[in-house]
Formats: sequence, structure tokens, C-alpha cells
Amino acid sequence: MRPIVSVRRISKQYHVGRPQGERPSLRQAVTSAVKSPFTRLGSSDTIWALKSISFEAMPGEVIGIIGRNGAGKSTLLRVLARITKPTGGEIDIYGRLGTLLEIGTGFHPDLTGRENIFLNGTILGMKVKEIKRKFDEIVAFSEIERFLETPVKHYSSGMYLRLAFSIAAHFEPEVLLMDEIIAVGDISFQEKCFAKMKSVSREGRTIFLVSHNLGSIQNLCQRVFLLRNGRLCEEQNPQKVISLYVNEETAQSTSQTT
Repeated sequence: MRPIVSVRRISKQYHVGRPQGERPSLRQAVTSAVKSPFTRLGSSDTIWALKSISFEAMPGEVIGIIGRNGAGKSTLLRVLARITKPTGGEIDIYGRLGTLLEIGTGFHPDLTGRENIFLNGTILGMKVKEIKRKFDEIVAFSEIERFLETPVKHYSSGMYLRLAFSIAAHFEPEVLLMDEIIAVGDISFQEKCFAKMKSVSREGRTIFLVSHNLGSIQNLCQRVFLLRNGRLCEEQNPQKVISLYVNEETAQSTSQTT
């Protein structure tokens, strides 16, 4: 069986202090040179969010991604989702890709829940016939029947989450990317999402899940990646990686308080 996701030496560099991809004007370049004549270009104005990351994922795998804030977890998902272009490296994804990275991404605030199901589903890559066929399932899972004709700008964050997750889950992508999204929902809906993700995995679809909820990571994932400063440092079974991460965090907290 071939991998459904293949990542080879992915890196991502950001320039600090100016928008990505924007070249400095002549005035900015001259001013910079006058202010810092002995500072080499790039020596202090860039950071590497990802550094030469490589891995493969098989169909049906649920892979957790953990690490401290700023370790590169969300950047990795955004690169996989093709939202962010990597500075270097290659990615091959064989199949449809579904993303759930931010609540309400792809929603129009002035459109109703019904209208946003069609809008967001189309953005994800669903055909209108497919959306119509799964419409009742999406609404039932999201539990927003009463508010279906209400503009989503009046939705709570939990309602946004339920609708967004339901659309993404019923899209049936071969690869689903999720970034800390389930933490927003209440406990009953979290359990419902976990059950859905397990079902999706059993159907042969691959899930990447970023979360600080280590219990969820351990219960859902077959493999866990640990990122440190943009590098993939560990990729083993959940128990080993989580134990290593917790021990590191405990040791660091202890050293800071002594």
C-alpha cells in the first residue's frame, strides 16, 4: 500500500517585520542600511517555522501533532493544506483534502446556515448534487436545525464549530486536517466528533489532528508527531511521545521555578 501523504524535507521561513512576499522599497532599503550598516541581511530578520520535515502517512491513519506554542504545528497543517507555500521541500497528497483549521473559515457572515452549507461545501470541493444528497445528514449532525435560516453572524462559536465540522466530515475527503478545533465544542459534541473521526478513519481516510488535549490525542491517534522549534523530533506511538513531551514540560517548569 502506498502512502496517501508524502512529505519530503519541508521548510518554511518567515521574514520578521514586513509582509510575506513584499519587497522593500528603495527608501526602506536605504533607511535600513543607514540604521544597521553592519547587520547582514537575513541574519536577524528571518525565522524558520519549519525545518526540513519529512514523513509519510498511510490511508486510515490518525496522526496527532503536539508541541509547545510556536513549535510549528499550525504552520505544518497550513502548508499541507496549501494555504501557505513552503520555502523548500515537496508534498504529495493522493486524494481530496478537507481542512478544518479555523472556525467559520469559508463562511459568509450575512448568509444563513443553509446558504453557508452550500457555499462552504463548494469551497471544499463538493458538487452541488453531493451537498444536496448529504444536506439532511449535515444539518442533523450539526444540531442547528432551529437556526438554519439565521445568518451565521448571529451564531455562537459553538454553533460555528458544529456546522463547520459537520460539513468537513460529510465532505468525505481522503485526508482531513484539523487544528485544535474540537476544543471549542461542549463535551457531548466533542464525543460526537471523536466518534465521527474514528468512523472516518475506519473508512480508510487519513486525519491529522493538532491539539493540546493530550487525552484526545492518545485516544484517537495511532501515531504522534512531536515538534520542537520547527523540527520533527519524534514520531512514535502516542504513549511514548506524550510521555516524553509531558516529562520535558515538567522538567522545564521545575527549572523555571527553582
